[in-house]
Amino acid sequence: MTKIKKGTSYLYLGLIFLFLYAPILVLIVLSFNNSMSRTVWGGFTLKWYFNLTSNDNIMDALGTTIKITLSSSILATVLGTSAAIGIQYMKKRHAAIMLGATNIPLLNADIVTGISLMLLFTRFTPLGTFSVVLAHIAFSVPYVIFNVLPRLQSLSESCFEAAMDLGATPSYAFAKVVWPEIFPGVLSGFLMALTMSLDDFTITYFTKGAGVNTLSTMLYTQLRKGIQPELYALSTILFLFAFVLLFVTNYKGTTKEEAKTK
Repeated sequence: MTKIKKGTSYLYLGLIFLFLYAPILVLIVLSFNNSMSRTVWGGFTLKWYFNLTSNDNIMDALGTTIKITLSSSILATVLGTSAAIGIQYMKKRHAAIMLGATNIPLLNADIVTGISLMLLFTRFTPLGTFSVVLAHIAFSVPYVIFNVLPRLQSLSESCFEAAMDLGATPSYAFAKVVWPEIFPGVLSGFLMALTMSLDDFTITYFTKGAGVNTLSTMLYTQLRKGIQPELYALSTILFLFAFVLLFVTNYKGTTKEEAKTK
């Protein structure tokens, strides 16, 4: 009976992972398909990868996406970490109010956030790359806060106070005592903001204005006339990059935990 339960659980888990990763596997296979068709296999080829650099539209969209993603993720990480520190040292009532306000962008529908930000930006600034960066910061900051805050809550205040009593300045005590403890949370918050910014379509679509194209909005416009196979290759590269980044991050975290236990 135990073996049947284990076999059923493994089968159930396998079906879940198949459902999650089968579309990605199809995408990877299509990036090596020599045919323009998505249903006919025309043989193995790497030409779509080599054609990426010569496709100006895709390269422009990729450059814009990287610029928006990196700038918004870095700024959101700085703002989110600072906000998490401020919330941690608030009174419980004020902290609860701030946490409730932080939850609103996470629970709110993307289309509502996108339209509201569009109306705000058109009142004060023209829509363009700058407005997209501000919009991405707005919805990325809560993810950083909720990744950093648990690390701060698990940190003992006595360590920081002891460093201050021994003559350390607040900035030096923060750099040597607080920062090493909250850095994993900051890193995971940055990666979350990076992923959300790279993946976003709805908010970007409403706040980008004319002449600004990211990979997500470019894919949307190409759905009507057919997606270029070069985009399959680019998506495969982005997936492999994210996979390697997560693997390296988790591996380093595991080795550090093992070093602490020894």
